[in-house]
Amino acid sequence: MGKLDNQVALVSGSGRGIGRAVAEKLAAEGAAVVANDLDPGPAKEVAEAIIAAGGRAEICPGSVTEPDFADRFVQTAVDAFGGVDIIVNNAGYTWDNVIQKMTDEQWAAILDVHLTAPFRILRAAQPVISAAVKQARADGAPVPVRKIVNISSVAGLDGNPGQASYSSAKAGIVGLTKTLAKEWGRYNVTVNAVAFGVIRTRLTVATENESNIDILGNEIKVGIRADVLAQAEQSIALGRAGTPEEAAGAIYLLCSPESSYITGQVLTCSGGL
Repeated sequence: MGKLDNQVALVSGSGRGIGRAVAEKLAAEGAAVVANDLDPGPAKEVAEAIIAAGGRAEICPGSVTEPDFADRFVQTAVDAFGGVDIIVNNAGYTWDNVIQKMTDEQWAAILDVHLTAPFRILRAAQPVISAAVKQARADGAPVPVRKIVNISSVAGLDGNPGQASYSSAKAGIVGLTKTLAKEWGRYNVTVNAVAFGVIRTRLTVATENESNIDILGNEIKVGIRADVLAQAEQSIALGRAGTPEEAAGAIYLLCSPESSYITGQVLTCSGGL
C-alpha cells in the first residue's frame, strides 16, 4: 500500500533528471502517472520503467509551450485514469545571457516554459477538479486533498547574474502559487512551490568543454565549468550539489498526506546554499 494509492499525477518534463525522479517516486507510492517530455522517447522510457516496476503510467509527449498542450495533458489523465489529483509543473530549461545581450526571443521563451505553461496547465485542470469536487459534495462523499507543486528556484527568490528571464519567471511562479493557494482552497487543493538550488542534471553537469542541446530549434548551452561548479558547491552548507532523487523527495513531501495543511508556501531545497 502506497501513500498515493488511487491518485493520478501529471508531471511535466518527466523524461529526464528531476522530473523522471519525481515520476518514479510518485508511482512507487501508488500514483498513476502521466509522463511528459519534449521528445517521445524519454517519456516512453520512464512510463515503461514505471509499468515494469508494477505501477501505472501513460505518456503525453510534446512541448509544454504548445498552445494546445495543457488541454491534451489534462485530458490524457482523465481518459487514462479518470481524473487529476496531483500536478507537478517541472518542465523547463535555462537560456542565459546578461540583460544587454538577451534577445526578446530568449526572454519570451523562458517565461513561456516556466510561467505561461504552468498557468495554462492549471487553468486546464480547474474544470476537472471543480467538477470532481462538486460531484463528491453532491454524493455526500469526502473531498480528497489534491496537490499542486510548482517548481521555482533560488534564482527566483534572490536573483542570479545572467538569468534575468529565468529569475523573473521563477519569481512569477511563486506569485502564481500563492494566488492559486487562495483561489483553490475551496476545492481542498494545496498549492505550493519548491525552489531548487544546484541539482545535478544534464543542465548543470560539470564540463570542461562547451556543450549544447537542441530545444525547439534553438541551441542551448548546458553544463557548468568544473571549477565554477566546485566554487558554487563551496557556498552550499552541505558542501555538494543535490541529486535528482533528493530533489524529488522535496516535491514528494508536498504531495504526501502529511502536508495536507500546508499551502501557499515555498520550500527551498538547496542544501543550505
